[in-house]
Amino acid sequence: MDVCEVIQQRLKELGLEQRDLAAAAQVTESYISQLLTRRKAPPAANRTDIYEKMNALLKLPKGQLSALVEEQHREEWKKKLADTPKPLYHEVRELVIQKCRHDKQKEVREIFEKQAFGELERMVTQKLLDVTKRIARNELENERWLRSVAKLRKQSYEEARTIILEFLDTDVFNLSAEDCNAFLAPLLESWDIDLPTFAIRVVLNRLLSPIHEVEFQFVERLGEGQAEVEQGFQEFLSLQDLSGDASEEELELLRSLRFKLRRPTAVFYYRELQNLRDPLNFSGGSLLQLHKRGDTGSAEKRKQMDSRKKAIRRWTKNVVDPNKRKN
Repeated sequence: MDVCEVIQQRLKELGLEQRDLAAAAQVTESYISQLLTRRKAPPAANRTDIYEKMNALLKLPKGQLSALVEEQHREEWKKKLADTPKPLYHEVRELVIQKCRHDKQKEVREIFEKQAFGELERMVTQKLLDVTKRIARNELENERWLRSVAKLRKQSYEEARTIILEFLDTDVFNLSAEDCNAFLAPLLESWDIDLPTFAIRVVLNRLLSPIHEVEFQFVERLGEGQAEVEQGFQEFLSLQDLSGDASEEELELLRSLRFKLRRPTAVFYYRELQNLRDPLNFSGGSLLQLHKRGDTGSAEKRKQMDSRKKAIRRWTKNVVDPNKRKN
């Protein structure tokens, strides 16, 4: 039994109608009708809260509808993966190219047109879709934003919410011209790609998005367990006066720092540790917080600082006179 059959059966058992379900789910009655007649595929469970609202009205066990939908989607994806990718709609490809930075458009078009739906076109389209979906998903429960969208599109609140739910369920293989006109076109200002590294930069419409730019980078990293530990960090660990009270979280962050040309010293890691602890370096910090922190156990802290200054002087002396270090 699929999710549509379960919903229809529960409506009948409870004496409810489609408009009752639409009101509970905060979508249009037309949308519910298309779902139940299978003219629209049920949205993915992890992209919407619609099934929680339906469960409550239909008095079904928590998560039952979501579980049925996930199973249906798994079966559908198995079929899709076995098929040859189909080309994007012409309007979708044109929008993606037009949003590309002007001086890259010709080169990007040539690459896109070599294949029906090649690797680069899939990757770029997927990233643009991911960004716009993230904004739509984050704003889905923002009534003020939704009503603004509805007003701009001359729609009701329920109609605007329904369109967003449908968009959240769209994948890169089924992106339509309507999706582009409703979301990609207004939300995206432009995008750029560095073809040698495949780094992508997306610029968004400030009026409709809380964030203005998003970057995707593909960076080469050493495999797990192969990352080199900086010599300065090892020396920092060996100086207990400098690193003795550092927490595991602080040490892990310092260990993860990477440098290409210049090599950091033990003193660098000590100063970075102090920066991590300084509330002024992070949002929410204040001079008052710093003052209060300095007042607590001030005698003990002065003693620790004196000890660390001596350790730094000893370390500096050894660096200046390496022969003395050996002795």
